[in-house]
Amino acid sequence: MRAITYSRYGGPDVLELTDLPTPKVGPDAVLVRVKAASVNPVDWKVRQGYLDPIMDVAFPVVPGWDVAGVVERVGLDTPELEVGDEVFGYVRKDWVQGGTFAEYVSAPVRTLARKPASLSFEEAAAIPLAGLTAYQSIRRAGVTAGQTVLVHAAAGGVGGFAVQIARALGARVVGTASERNHDHLRDLGAEPVTYGDGLVDRVRALAPDGVDVILDYGSDDAVATAPQLLAPGGTIASILDPKARDELGGHHVWVRPSTADLEALGALADAGKLSVDVAQVFDLADAAAAHEASATGHVRGKVVVRV
Repeated sequence: MRAITYSRYGGPDVLELTDLPTPKVGPDAVLVRVKAASVNPVDWKVRQGYLDPIMDVAFPVVPGWDVAGVVERVGLDTPELEVGDEVFGYVRKDWVQGGTFAEYVSAPVRTLARKPASLSFEEAAAIPLAGLTAYQSIRRAGVTAGQTVLVHAAAGGVGGFAVQIARALGARVVGTASERNHDHLRDLGAEPVTYGDGLVDRVRALAPDGVDVILDYGSDDAVATAPQLLAPGGTIASILDPKARDELGGHHVWVRPSTADLEALGALADAGKLSVDVAQVFDLADAAAAHEASATGHVRGKVVVRV
């Protein structure tokens, strides 16, 4: 099969289009014919070795955790899925090696769900990691109807999903973003505020009594400003800063594969409550360019690779 691999840590230049054997399929896994995969910041951080202290890596690595495709073959005990099912998923395994930037990926059934019928493969592939991160951090923070939620980096991949999920739960959402993305946030249902000096005053002007929940997906000062912004009894969840948990009693969240949570995201998409912003689509052979586009931080929406 055609696959993108790298045999050492480094920049995008270490990515190569190669031929590999089709993966074996374990008893609780299925073989997915990949239609599309998406790039997340963690992909290039793993490629550069930043996560080596906490993740086992076996070279050569096929990068990528997000996938959308069709079940080609099933394992010995996979009653959840059948050949021909269209699926999407966050295929993170116990070590880094057999990823989704390939024609086929062997995926444990716990990492997959049926693809939302209303979405293309490219749109579905853009959801799993970012969507699950948003969904699980929102659930961990206990967001409910009627609360006011502050989403940091609200125009980013995770933040954009979080705005929509919180709104679907009935929360009021305030989102931080650069001014060029304010109209986009309004379209998603958030009230935008600009980053930088004066942030506390700008948020307090919208929520004089403070916010009930802060969701941090990319702000340098989210934890530092949280005590000034949280209402009594409020909480913070961060995917970046463990101080949110260790110093403020909130939550530090690392996304996990979950069929049930993917199904919840798919239901929101099919109900028209979760839209997907695909910024750019690359061919598999252009995976290095896809990694570069994601790493610049200048794209709004997800970078997707079509296989």
